[in-house]
Amino acid sequence: MFDLGIHWHSKPRAARARSLKLYEKLADEMTEAVRRGVFASGERIPSVRQASQQYGVSIKTVLHAYALLESRGIVESRPQSGYFVRDAAAKALAPDASPAAGGKRAREAPPVAATVDVSRLVLSTLRSIRAHDAVPFGSPYPDPSLFPWRRINQYANAIARRHASWNLIDDLPPGNPELIRQIARRYAENGVPVDPDEIIITLGATEAINLSLQAVAKPGDTVAVESPTYYAMLHAIERLGMRAIEVTTHPVHGIDIDALAQVIAKQKIAACMVMPNFQNPLGFQMPDERKRQLVELLAAHEIPAIENDVYQELYYGETRPSTLKNFDTQGLVLHCASFSKSLTASYRIGWAMPGRYRAQVEKLKFLNTLTTPSVPQVAVADYLRQDGYDRHLRHVRKVYRQQANIMMALVQRFFPVGTRMSAPQGGYVLWVELPRRIDSMQLYQAALARSITVGPGMMFSARNDYRHFIRLNYSYPWTAQSEAALKTLGELVTQMA
Repeated sequence: MFDLGIHWHSKPRAARARSLKLYEKLADEMTEAVRRGVFASGERIPSVRQASQQYGVSIKTVLHAYALLESRGIVESRPQSGYFVRDAAAKALAPDASPAAGGKRAREAPPVAATVDVSRLVLSTLRSIRAHDAVPFGSPYPDPSLFPWRRINQYANAIARRHASWNLIDDLPPGNPELIRQIARRYAENGVPVDPDEIIITLGATEAINLSLQAVAKPGDTVAVESPTYYAMLHAIERLGMRAIEVTTHPVHGIDIDALAQVIAKQKIAACMVMPNFQNPLGFQMPDERKRQLVELLAAHEIPAIENDVYQELYYGETRPSTLKNFDTQGLVLHCASFSKSLTASYRIGWAMPGRYRAQVEKLKFLNTLTTPSVPQVAVADYLRQDGYDRHLRHVRKVYRQQANIMMALVQRFFPVGTRMSAPQGGYVLWVELPRRIDSMQLYQAALARSITVGPGMMFSARNDYRHFIRLNYSYPWTAQSEAALKTLGELVTQMA
C-alpha cells in the first residue's frame, strides 16, 4: 500500500556531491542560494556568461544547469532578459519551510488550496521526449501503432471525395448526429442510460474538461482534485485562473470521501474533478459503492462533479466499469470522454455529457472554438457503425494487460528494495514509488542523458508533492531495447539510493 503523504528527505552534501554531474552541482548550489535568500523572489540570477566565468565551467554546463532549475520550477526564463527566481520557489525554499525548521510535514495538516503552475514542467518533459527520440516511458500517449488509423483515414478520404466542400453550419455544436447516436448506443449497450440530446462533441476530452469547468466555476474559485491527479486536470484549473485543493486518494479505492467531506465543511468548493476509472497515474477502478457515495456527498452540497472517463474502454476485467453518471439523479455530473486513448488520437474527437449544465457547455463550445470539423466526426462514426471496434478493443486490452504484467515484473526485478508499485486495473500507466531519498527530477535528467524518459511525480500535484515517485508508460511494444532501458533505469535508482 502506498504512503501518499509528503516526505522531506535529504542526503549528506559530500556524498551527494560525489554522485552528481557538474551541471547538477551547479543547479544545487543555485537552489541553495535561493533558499538562503541570496537571490530573492523575482530577482535576476547571473547570466549564462557571468555564471560560466564565476563558477569556472563551460557555457554548455550552465545552460544544462539552468534548464534543470527551470524544470524544477526554481527559475523562469524571460526572452531577452535572462533567468529570474520564481515567486513560488522562493516561498517554498524559505528557511521556515525547510526540513530543518519543522522536519516532516504532519500528515494530518489540512489541505490548502494552491495556485496551479505545472504546465511548464509538463511541456519541458514532452519536449524532451520528442527532441531526444527517447524510450517513451514518460509519454502520456498510447502507442499509436495499435490504432486502426489507416482504416479511419480511408473513411475520411472517401468522405472528403464525396463532399467537395462542407457547410460550416454542419460543424456547429452539438456535433454530427450520427456520431452522437453511435456514442449514445455504446453507453446504452454498457448499461448507462444516455439521452443523445445531452451529448456535445468536443476537440478531445481536454476541451470537454475545460468547457465543463468553465461552465461551473469562475476565476478564483477552488476546485477539489485527487492527489495525485492527472496534470490535464491541473492545466484546466491553471488556465482558468482557479485554485486546486488536493484530496488524499487511495491507490485502490480512489478519492478519500471522508477527507473530501472535511474539506467541503471548511471551505467553499466550486467543483470536484475526478477520474474514477483507471485514474492517471494510479490506475485504480473506484468501486461502485464508493462512486455512489461520492455522487451523493457532492449532490448534498450542490457541488458539480467533472468526471474524466477517457480510459473507460481500456478495462482489464470482464465488463466495462460503471461511471459516476450511473449514480447521478440531479444532473450534477459532467461526464467527459474521448476516442483519443482507444481509437485514434490524431482526430481528437471527444465529448461531454454535462447534465443540467448542457446549455452552458454548448454555448461555451461555440464561443471558444465555434466548431468541431465534420470529416473526422463522420469518419469515426462510419468506423463505429461498420467496423469491429469491440474486436479492436479486445486486442488492445489484452496487449496492455500483458505489458503491464511484464513491466511490473521487471520493475520488481531491477529496482532496489523499497520500491513499490500501483496495481492498474486498466489504462496503460504504472505509478512507481521509489525509495524516499530519490529525487525524480534528478532521475529524469539522468535517464534523459541515456535516451530514456520518465514522468516525474511532481507533475501530478500543484504542491510539488511526489518527488520520489515516477509514472511509466507500458503501452509501447516490449522489445529488448525497452527491457534494457528499464534495467538501466533501475540501476540509476539503485545508484541514487
